Amino acid sequence: MQSARITHVATVLAVSCGLLWGLYWLPVRALADAGLEGAWGTFLITASAMIVLLPFAVRYRYDFRTSSPLTLAAIALGGAAFALYSIGFVYGRVAIIVLLFFLTPVWSTLIGRYILGWQTPPLRLAAIAVGLVGLALMLSADGHWPIPRNIGEWMGLTSGILWSISSTAMRARASLKPGAAAFVFACGAAFASLVIAVAMATPPAFADAGRIAVIAFGTGTLWWGLTIIALIWATMRLDPARTGILLMSEVLVGATSAAIIAQETLSPLEIIGGLFVLAAAILELWPTKQGQTASGRA
Repeated sequence: MQSARITHVATVLAVSCGLLWGLYWLPVRALADAGLEGAWGTFLITASAMIVLLPFAVRYRYDFRTSSPLTLAAIALGGAAFALYSIGFVYGRVAIIVLLFFLTPVWSTLIGRYILGWQTPPLRLAAIAVGLVGLALMLSADGHWPIPRNIGEWMGLTSGILWSISSTAMRARASLKPGAAAFVFACGAAFASLVIAVAMATPPAFADAGRIAVIAFGTGTLWWGLTIIALIWATMRLDPARTGILLMSEVLVGATSAAIIAQETLSPLEIIGGLFVLAAAILELWPTKQGQTASGRA
């Protein structure tokens, strides 16, 4: 009974985080418009999150000593994945970046089957095929080869793969309190975004330092602070594929808000590809509803 209640709370938190992250592209692009192009906006956001989350790191500092390096690396990798996702919004269309990220259930299932040795229900194998078909349709909508067309799309695709690895490892080796884990998550994101910012050689500009500070600190607190604590707590208690599915509330909010606010529309073939990706997510969830174990193991 207690386990069912925890699963329910984790499910609600995952869906809520998805809804909020569907609007995350707004402050990212606001910072880009204010002069922090490329990865600099994400770096400032995640650096602000580190400051906000520092008290949790201090309070639970002894937990770091008992946590394995693999656990800390997995959490930091999750932060790096989200950093790529964040930066991708500067260079690509919101709906495409979100959908590329949400191929996560496909990668999670492949990791579980071929790396961790988990048994995979037939419908999850079908989900992999459907998800990859959706990916091909989205990326070949302009008549070219089905590969990402710009750096933003590459970041969206890579972020989903890295998040699959991270969430699977966090599920298998959970040990940190959510607040402390969120701090490590923000550190991984800040480091990754700084490296990318320097590598891309895009100089930051501070035309309106006050506005930039407010946006960055507010975004770091709300999205990278509160929601990441909630998401990590939920991720440690849900199957990685289920987590990816529940977060798909972000797809609807992100695509709709981008269409209304940024006038970003998808071609018919891209919409069909997106529907295939969503169908893959539904197929991922179905075996669990049929009484399969959450991880797909026997």
